[in-house]
Amino acid sequence: QVQLVEVGGGLVQAGDSLRLSCAASGRTSSSCAMGWFRQAPGKEREFVAAISRSGISTRYADSVKGRFTISRDNAKNTVYLQMNSLKPEDTAVYYCAAEPGTYYYTSVSEKTYNYWGQGTQVTVSS
Repeated sequence: QVQLVEVGGGLVQAGDSLRLSCAASGRTSSSCAMGWFRQAPGKEREFVAAISRSGISTRYADSVKGRFTISRDNAKNTVYLQMNSLKPEDTAVYYCAAEPGTYYYTSVSEKTYNYWGQGTQVTVSS
């Protein structure tokens, strides 16, 4: 079992930056591939970024590529999402997710993730 807790959301203006953190706990957290997803009001949850258990492989949604960076510190069992140049369309609840994976494995599909955090709200005003 893996428990995930996201922090770092808030209200910012367009062009600002935020860093989300996802603290993982549990026996297998260090062996998990991690992902960030988001859900805007009235929309389905969508993939944002993913990182392998090793931290070597990363993937991004086209909408955030070049602005967001996913990283992890396995010593702290924490995954980060650095969000720069935020836009109003980035407004959403952001979720951290985990699934056991191999060294380079990442996934963009929410269906493959076994564990989810409670979410943190990010609001970007224009």
